[in-house]
Amino acid sequence: MMRGIVAAIAIAALVACNPKVQSTASSTPSPAPSSTELALKINGHGTASRPVRFVQQTGNRREYDLLARSFESVGAQGSARVTFDDVSVTFHAKNGATLYAAAPKADLDQVANTITMNGGVKAHNDAGMTLQCDQLLYDHSTQEIYGTGHVVITNKSGFRATAGRFKSDISLTHTRMQ
Repeated sequence: MMRGIVAAIAIAALVACNPKVQSTASSTPSPAPSSTELALKINGHGTASRPVRFVQQTGNRREYDLLARSFESVGAQGSARVTFDDVSVTFHAKNGATLYAAAPKADLDQVANTITMNGGVKAHNDAGMTLQCDQLLYDHSTQEIYGTGHVVITNKSGFRATAGRFKSDISLTHTRMQ
């Protein structure tokens, strides 16, 4: 017991003699946090057998899987713009439908919450429908896709529709072409 009291007195004496522990208020101002975000530039490269992979998931539901040969991300976390080369994306709808899309380039915009695939997009779903267009935009907030340029949609039985642009759900069942 005597050792415990001596140890407590020794600790109290050390604390009293140490100015860093003794004084919690500082006379010198601490630097104020900066209002500008730190912009980062990150590059990544995969291989044919091991591509770069990004997954968007909300809770237990996977919304999309994105595979790419390479990527470049510019911006702060949560507000970056990511550019992908040789990309394929598997979109998963809430109703269980899946759309597989591939393109030479894609941009993911975290602020707009979109993925824009460019350079000639080819896509298909589990029901046997195919889609081709110059550009495909996926809006994460509405979970809809928008295509522009030389749009061609073909179903399993051979029906073929063409247009300059379209809007659809991921399953391609509620499609409006113009």
